Amino acid sequence: MALRIVPLTGTALADALPQVARLRIGVFAEWPYLYDGDLAYEERYLQSYRDSEGAIVVGAFDGETLVGASTGTPLADHADDFAAAFAPTGIDLGQVFYCAESVLLPAYRGQGAGHRFFDAREDHARALGFGKSCFCAVMRPEDHPARPAGYRPLDDFWRARGYRPLDGVIARFHWKDHGETEATAKPLQFWMRDL
Repeated sequence: MALRIVPLTGTALADALPQVARLRIGVFAEWPYLYDGDLAYEERYLQSYRDSEGAIVVGAFDGETLVGASTGTPLADHADDFAAAFAPTGIDLGQVFYCAESVLLPAYRGQGAGHRFFDAREDHARALGFGKSCFCAVMRPEDHPARPAGYRPLDDFWRARGYRPLDGVIARFHWKDHGETEATAKPLQFWMRDL
């Protein structure tokens, strides 16, 4: 199951978004996101990638089938969502590239796709002139009842790539967990590195 990793922009990016939506719903249903998603919301959410000239989708393909994807866009494209979290930092959002989600079907994990996803997005960000890269990760309590036994967070992987958590820079997003009747606010910690 060798993966072919392909950076997608423009029309190729737009064409891949329906498949990205389905991957997001499937993969983010798992811990730690527990996301109870739907295609109508995904269509609205992913519109920002269609609209951004600086956006990228890094696709992971098994043959012609998209089995994973990683997205990125200038952070300023998400200013309405993240401005409050970044306000105390003094960081210019216009200088930061946002590495949004990475989703990969379980059968394809452990083949280095995570590094290749970050490499492609960071290369894209550098080519656009960005000096910093960031992402955010959901924060769940250690004693959450849905936490799988033996779960290992990705903190060591992110630190090895040069990312560090930004103290106090926490965004809040609303989504419905599986088992919830309505969306609730979830805290997401931002991590950043210089490119």
